[in-house]
Amino acid sequence: MKVTEKDVAYVADLANMDLSAQERAGMLRDLNSILGYIDRLNELDTSNVEPMAQVSDRYGVDETKQGSERFAYAYREDSVEGLRKSLSQESALENAPDADGTFFRVPKVIDR
Repeated sequence: MKVTEKDVAYVADLANMDLSAQERAGMLRDLNSILGYIDRLNELDTSNVEPMAQVSDRYGVDETKQGSERFAYAYREDSVEGLRKSLSQESALENAPDADGTFFRVPKVIDR
């Protein structure tokens, strides 16, 4: 699959980026180069490659356990100990440069 100039223009528009013709050409070249490398990787025979372990596996976990049992170590009871008290709404808005008593007011940054 090749990226076209139309694709680059569409994504740049979604990202609200004004790209020059030179930048669009560079982006087109770079994206197609990345897809070319992916195509080369897809040509490799990986049928004899063992699947990798989950990145969250821990060493020493009983390997006879399957599925969610392997990750039981990550479970903990919810506790209110150690939690800090939250700011009240009034305290949070106290030093705001512009607020309506309930929310912060911020300047509009997107004109679309």
